Amino acid sequence: MKARVHVTLKNGVLDPQGAAVAHSLGALGFDGVNDVRQGKVIELDLAETDKAAAEAAVAQMCEKLLANTVIENYSVEIL
Repeated sequence: MKARVHVTLKNGVLDPQGAAVAHSLGALGFDGVNDVRQGKVIELDLAETDKAAAEAAVAQMCEKLLANTVIENYSVEIL
């Protein structure tokens, strides 16, 4: 079973990488971009066959390692 985790900074947390991308897009002529927030996607290949158990296990992984829950949000997608 595969899982995909999306990790993004919480609203209100400064995102210097997103600001740099927004600035660069403007410099390249893409003037319609008002804001950029950058995150990460983590794909996992799991041995688990039960969807609920897989989702619970990935949530624990996020809480313990994959996301800094003080400043980041995450969402888990079981594929």
